[in-house]
Amino acid sequence: MKKYIYVFTLLLAVGTAKAQKVDFTLGADIVSSYVWRGSYQTSTAVQPAMGMNVGGFSLSAWGSVPFEGIAKEVDFTASYEIAGLSLAVTDYWCADEGAQKYFMYESKKTDHLFEGTVGYTLPCEKFPLSLSWNTLFAGADYLADGDRAYSTYISAAYPFSIQGIDLSASLGFTPWKGIYADDFSVVNIGLKASKEIKITDSFSLPVFGEVITNPRSESIFFVFGISL
Repeated sequence: MKKYIYVFTLLLAVGTAKAQKVDFTLGADIVSSYVWRGSYQTSTAVQPAMGMNVGGFSLSAWGSVPFEGIAKEVDFTASYEIAGLSLAVTDYWCADEGAQKYFMYESKKTDHLFEGTVGYTLPCEKFPLSLSWNTLFAGADYLADGDRAYSTYISAAYPFSIQGIDLSASLGFTPWKGIYADDFSVVNIGLKASKEIKITDSFSLPVFGEVITNPRSESIFFVFGISL
């Protein structure tokens, strides 16, 4: 049944697109390593993304395929934003290359993770702090005793710039036991820097670097990326 929901959502988006102005995005990042919410996922990877925005409603697809190894990830997100408030639902799917059963949604057998997100950016130009609450509500998110974990990640991010370099400081923690940690823990502290390197008079290459530390696991990462 859920496979038809994807088709219905796509048809609805196409129908809406014909009635309103639509913005499309397409791009990809190449990253030295893939680190998600303070946890290492894979080595060097290509991460394509595309999206469609109609008013405040958007549909997007994001993926990650490492240069080495067999793990791959494909995620879909539907979201709506108004006056700084955003609501989103994301379907995460990560499995080995060649894995089948993408449309397997049976409880405790699926590889999907479904997450609900509420985000808010303060309406202050001089202090544009962004906050988000992310909770897994369905899919392969269970505790060892078989109960649903409702794994939750809460984050804050603050963008700023210094001498033409865009920066963003972020902090993320989990309030209870789940996939991120066994109890309340700060799992992600990061500082990201982004800039465009001028190659020719008409072409610049966007690059970024991010230092990420996970106090819970006592680990640290330095990720470098190129945006295409």
